[in-house]
Amino acid sequence: MSQQSVERTLGKLLTDPAFRGRFFAEPGLACWEAGLQLTAVELEALSAISRASLLHVAGQLDKRICRAPLNARVRRLLVIMSADAHQKP
Repeated sequence: MSQQSVERTLGKLLTDPAFRGRFFAEPGLACWEAGLQLTAVELEALSAISRASLLHVAGQLDKRICRAPLNARVRRLLVIMSADAHQKP
């Protein structure tokens, strides 16, 4: 859609391990879920980047600017907390 969308997607691919995993499983769905609007050409170009290349660059980044991956226990807790919040009047 725009250079800004491409740059945001690249940023997420480098700094968000969960998004990166979803992207390599289902690129279009991962971008849609993240609110990233890409053209078919942009999505194809980003999908052509190898996982190894992204992992290499991501590994060089300062961890303070990367999203910490949530482990399964934390994810379950967040789901429970969210459900509880929606049930309270």
